[in-house]
Amino acid sequence: MNIYVGNLSYQATQEEVLQAFQAHGEVSSCSIIMDKMTGQSKGFGFVEMPDQAQAQAAIAALHTAELNGRAMTVNEAKPREPRAFGGGGGGGGRGDRGGRRW
Repeated sequence: MNIYVGNLSYQATQEEVLQAFQAHGEVSSCSIIMDKMTGQSKGFGFVEMPDQAQAQAAIAALHTAELNGRAMTVNEAKPREPRAFGGGGGGGGRGDRGGRRW
């Protein structure tokens, strides 16, 4: 089961999150999402637990539990929605920007 972990302190480490979840069962992966530009945590991450019962126990125990002074938000991760590719629109208008006057 994939678990969303939000409201993390920006100083929280992957190891701290991993230890909190390992207290409730086997963890197959743990990651904190980092900003590509700054390298700083975005304040959320994901934990994967193979056993459904252990995952539910971890969610129940850790939702609103404090880690580094912040109450975590812990729940089952929703499936990713497909992203649309391409620009954000714009375009339109006249295509000629060459400065010629007609």
